[in-house]
Amino acid sequence: MIVIDNTIISDDIADHYFVCELTKCKGACCVEGDLGAPLEIDELAVLDEIYPQVEPYLSKEGRKAIAQDGPYTIDPDGDYVTPTVKGRECAYAIYDQKGILKCGIEQAYLDKKISFRKPISCSLYPIRINKYDHYEALNYDRWHICAPACDNGRELGVPIYKFLKNPLITKYGEAWYETLVQKIEQPDGI
Repeated sequence: MIVIDNTIISDDIADHYFVCELTKCKGACCVEGDLGAPLEIDELAVLDEIYPQVEPYLSKEGRKAIAQDGPYTIDPDGDYVTPTVKGRECAYAIYDQKGILKCGIEQAYLDKKISFRKPISCSLYPIRINKYDHYEALNYDRWHICAPACDNGRELGVPIYKFLKNPLITKYGEAWYETLVQKIEQPDGI
């Protein structure tokens, strides 16, 4: 384990390789599972605010799910998540011309309609954050649907912490990330 400030980082994030391979998985992480994407408390107001700009990007089914459940819901553990379409894909997910699921929020961002890219939990995947009273635990979420990403990362030699450099900086800051790299690459401080 690596400890930085109030975060505890699993060694798996340094030891395992990962680079998304959307042409193979087709964005399965946006549809598999029974819950939507985890949301930070401060993202709730953002989703409320940006929804009018994001709505035109969404599927009919996604818009219907959001009209019914709202731009976010509460899961059985009491945590906020994105709504889903009939318990399947995220209501914000959209299919491109190749049948790959992508994020409608991110597409609105890329089109410069909004300044919010997408929920941080989506950007950080395959890292999942568990929050406790005094710290956050960052763990590698192993999932069979990401086998192509693991193979691709191994082939390219890209560990998870390097693949997720920008989202980790977005979440924790540049100094935190530099400390993480130093602790991984120079564990003895040499």
